Amino acid sequence: MKYVIGVDLGTSAVKVLLVDQNGTVTAQASEAYPLQQPAPGYNEQNPDDWVQGTLTAIQHLLATSGVTASEIEGLSYSGQMHGLVLLDAAGQVLRPAILWNDTRTTKQSEEIMAKMGPRFIEITRNRPLEGFTLPKILWVKENEPEIFAQAATFVLPKDYVRYRMTGQLNMELSDAAGTVLLDIAKKEWSREICAAFGLPLSLCPPLVEATTNVGTITAEFAQASGLCSQTAVFGGGADNACGAIGAGILHPDQAMCSIGTSGVILTYEPDTTTDYHGQLHFFNHAVPNSFYSMGVTLAAGYSLSWFKQTFAPDASFNDFVGSAATSTIGAHGLLFAPYIVGERTPYADAKIRGSFIGIDGKQERSDFVRAVLEGIVFSFKDILDIYAANGKNFKQLVSIGGGAKSPLWLQIQADIFNKDIVRLESEQGPGLGAAMLAAVGLGWFDSLSTCADHFIAVKKVYHPVAEHVAKYAQLHQIYQQIYPQTKGITGALLDYEEQQ
Repeated sequence: MKYVIGVDLGTSAVKVLLVDQNGTVTAQASEAYPLQQPAPGYNEQNPDDWVQGTLTAIQHLLATSGVTASEIEGLSYSGQMHGLVLLDAAGQVLRPAILWNDTRTTKQSEEIMAKMGPRFIEITRNRPLEGFTLPKILWVKENEPEIFAQAATFVLPKDYVRYRMTGQLNMELSDAAGTVLLDIAKKEWSREICAAFGLPLSLCPPLVEATTNVGTITAEFAQASGLCSQTAVFGGGADNACGAIGAGILHPDQAMCSIGTSGVILTYEPDTTTDYHGQLHFFNHAVPNSFYSMGVTLAAGYSLSWFKQTFAPDASFNDFVGSAATSTIGAHGLLFAPYIVGERTPYADAKIRGSFIGIDGKQERSDFVRAVLEGIVFSFKDILDIYAANGKNFKQLVSIGGGAKSPLWLQIQADIFNKDIVRLESEQGPGLGAAMLAAVGLGWFDSLSTCADHFIAVKKVYHPVAEHVAKYAQLHQIYQQIYPQTKGITGALLDYEEQQ
């Protein structure tokens, strides 16, 4: 049997999957790494922790799988998006990576729009939000000029890991789109944007497609990991692009609901004709010559993990989430807005913060758990409403990530969205998508659609319950009032905290 490896480089850990030619995940391993938060709103990681974590996970995968390295023909990646890794002329890291969920760059984001306005959105198809890479580059340029002066190039997280594994320095297209330095339609770095902000075009690395063979494993990494140096390495894709591929979202009438640290509603876009005017993200896809759009909830699964860690650290995750079943629709009058690290869609507000609304003495912890689950899905409903306003009406959504592991949460999604929710046999999402890119790159299949026919199968479909749909529609209307009525309060609190 022949195999490929999908490397899923997440925010809290890297997961590696060993997948055979039938699409069966035969083994997997993961390795966590730390998050650094040196100041409020700051989120950083040491890029070498990603490399070491990937190395350790691959070592464990090979040690436990029973598969020989010579049977593994290819490897590809899914990576957390937007993280800024600055390199000097020798390819050495200049400072910790600034991550996608870092919100220090409000000033730079505002400066970009003030200087370029609608022209910026016309080129990149996105607003310059704090999470994207260009504002981070400008922050370093303004606040750490001695470091910026040494910068020869920059890459994103998975591209850095790939560089360390192959010795080849480049950036893959679907991830490059999330830097907001790319001309989306032309699939090339924007000279106009670079010139507007005094950035040399040489700072931007060569671009490659997701299924491009970028080289093989270096002898050094092969010896350390146990892989063969002949193993082919492919460009990989942004985590959301790979998640869509791994969920089989390869046609315009399909959509994906992904609940990871952040949360995403995503659909396939065959061309650039639909213009969301920056309301939704619009990126080049890891599927060749195509695109995808998405809305993002910044703290989806993170809201749940934060709540559990803070209020129920010793409970098992399944028992903790399952306790919500003892509550009711609406959690006995309690709503949760998951804005605990700011929000991206539809509000694009780095200063908004989360809220529990309706707390009273009769509620129990299970009600708070239920409110968190429902609040996260309400935030996704806001995104679906934008799609509906632009003429898109999906018949069903494929759910992946943490939200696909709980039958209760899957039913909540069906009821709030009023859509069928599909649970897949394999819930590997981005990691499986990465493996599929390697499989197509190797020529096992002629397209990702053909690969999906072999690799992806439906496990169960959850249907909306009419009575629940009506109740949730009322609650969502109330939920939508939380943002405008708490924006000023939470912004003032954040300003106060920053002054202390």
